[in-house]
Amino acid sequence: MEIIKLNAEPRQETGKGAARSLRRAGRIPGVLYGADIETKQLSVGIQELERMFNNPKFTRGLINLVGGDGGKKPRTVMIKELQQDPVKDHYLHIDFYEIKMDQKLATMVPVTTTGTSKGVEEGGILQIIRRELEVYCLPADIPEQIEIDISELDVGDSVHVSELHVAEGVEIPYEADFTILTVVSPKMEEPEEVEEEEALEEGEEGAEGAEGEESESSEESGE
Repeated sequence: MEIIKLNAEPRQETGKGAARSLRRAGRIPGVLYGADIETKQLSVGIQELERMFNNPKFTRGLINLVGGDGGKKPRTVMIKELQQDPVKDHYLHIDFYEIKMDQKLATMVPVTTTGTSKGVEEGGILQIIRRELEVYCLPADIPEQIEIDISELDVGDSVHVSELHVAEGVEIPYEADFTILTVVSPKMEEPEEVEEEEALEEGEEGAEGAEGEESESSEESGE
């Protein structure tokens, strides 16, 4: 299995001022940590980071980080947190966690569907409730995605986590047998619309009745 390489540089200065200087230079600050290593301060190039995200080989999220600890030997890591500016969407800070290839870990994997549901062809709506699922396995066994064939799903049918079939060595931990996706009927929303229409009609009738009473009162007063 090929793992994406990402270059990093150690950094000595910390704080907001140093972080702003790094970003102006096209880099973002970050840290490298793990169970058996001391936390290292580092920085990575923004353009190289974006190229990595766009690389189809990055689907499993594994990275060979080079130079983050001052050495030339790569460390296999995963991104634990990537902070972004909520307004400008700029990268602000990144956390890398060193992993061991012979130790199982928990990570999130995207859910995808194949085929066209019979229920959708008849007018139903496919609702994907869980777009990611947690898996527990060795780093080399991390699946690129969890694929679900929805061809046989009719309106009212659902797929639960217990029904999934994953590769040997991959576990999907769960306590409750939750629903991943379902095909619902668009008619399920009609009762609410009907209720709203009835409420409007009743309101109009009430308003007309009130206007009639006011007219009668006015006539009586005129007499």
